[in-house]
Amino acid sequence: LADGQANAPQPNQPTITLEELERMAMENNPTLVEAAALVREAKGRTLQSGLYPNPTVGYTGAQIRRGSLRGGEQGFFVQQTIILGGKLGLNRRVFQQEESQADVEAEEQRLRVLSNVHLGYEQMLAAQRTLELRRELSQLAEQAVQISHQLANVGQADAPDVLEAEVESQQAALAVTAAEQNLQRVWRQLAAAVGKPELPFERIAGDLEQTPEINPNELADRTVNDSPAVRIAELGVRRAEAALARARREPVPDLQLRAGMQQNRELSEFTNRPIGLQGFAEVGVRIPLFDRNQGNVAAAQADLERAQQDVTRVKLVLRERAASYVQSYETSRDAVARYKNEMIPRAQQAYDMYLQRYRQM
Repeated sequence: LADGQANAPQPNQPTITLEELERMAMENNPTLVEAAALVREAKGRTLQSGLYPNPTVGYTGAQIRRGSLRGGEQGFFVQQTIILGGKLGLNRRVFQQEESQADVEAEEQRLRVLSNVHLGYEQMLAAQRTLELRRELSQLAEQAVQISHQLANVGQADAPDVLEAEVESQQAALAVTAAEQNLQRVWRQLAAAVGKPELPFERIAGDLEQTPEINPNELADRTVNDSPAVRIAELGVRRAEAALARARREPVPDLQLRAGMQQNRELSEFTNRPIGLQGFAEVGVRIPLFDRNQGNVAAAQADLERAQQDVTRVKLVLRERAASYVQSYETSRDAVARYKNEMIPRAQQAYDMYLQRYRQM
């Protein structure tokens, strides 16, 4: 805002459109950058979950002492765990669902930002129109004061009538000040929504009365079917299913391999020479005798049930909200129609009649 103030909109001021506001929001709103970072974070976890465990390389020695053993057995070994049962693939499947959730959450945040921009845009149109009307009313009140003074000069109005007109004029001026301050507040909110709080004030281009017709039933169905919140909940079910499959596969033992070479300095009883270079190998598995991951399986099953019910809950909440919004929207549209078609024309007619009578007097 220039000098911290939003000057009142003037016809010759530069205007800004809804499309320009949306573009600025997509470029500057920090929550969108955060959402993109969360998507990259989820991709990194997906990559990490499918990586094979690193091998272990080390030194091995036995019977190390001097004397007849001549140094004992010394060498190196390589140890590797072989993941069986497709557990790595199941790990990737779990984190892939989280990655999909992050993508949808980023889309949800984008829609939320655009919604805030649209709301600020409509509020700015309303604030501009309110200020214009307040100024018109203030001008009318000033004219009423002048007419009251003229009537008082010719004996057609008393001093209380003049004072009442002056009070109404002051009240109208205060209403203009309040409308200007409200316009400043709404502009600051809109500038924050697009991610540019220092954005200089501009007049909003648009027509406040261009309101689309809506079908309540279609709106509720579209809200549920197209909502990112429902898609996130459904992806939560898929993730829970993948986690349950992974928990059930956990009892499949991994293969432990260990092999190496070592130099045996012990003297052979046949040749009376050092035995020399020799190899060794070990293979083992962990037997799932007591721990078959039954606790984690039960927890994963419970989490799957919770995720399934969460989809139903989200759909019900969205339908409830949609019904409330539609009712409020229809009530507002009806009020607008009554003001536009009945109340304002009658008020205008009454004003014209009063003005004509004053002029005659």
